[in-house]
Amino acid sequence: MGILFLFMLLLALSTGSAQAYIDPGTGSYFLQFLIAGLFGSLFFLKQALSQGKKLIRSPFKFIKKQSSKTDNEVK
Repeated sequence: MGILFLFMLLLALSTGSAQAYIDPGTGSYFLQFLIAGLFGSLFFLKQALSQGKKLIRSPFKFIKKQSSKTDNEVK
């Protein structure tokens, strides 16, 4: 595994200049891809945190409902 990594590193360092460019269409597509990935990640994190909060709060809501029912029965 180490030899493969060393070979890939030497190959990457020994390349010459490519004399290439990124045309505007490709650049805007790449930018669109990055922005969509960012917003998709933020949406996923928001949903995951929301589900986590619901999961954590649900036992406490059940306990609160049970205690309020017993309080009402005692009165």
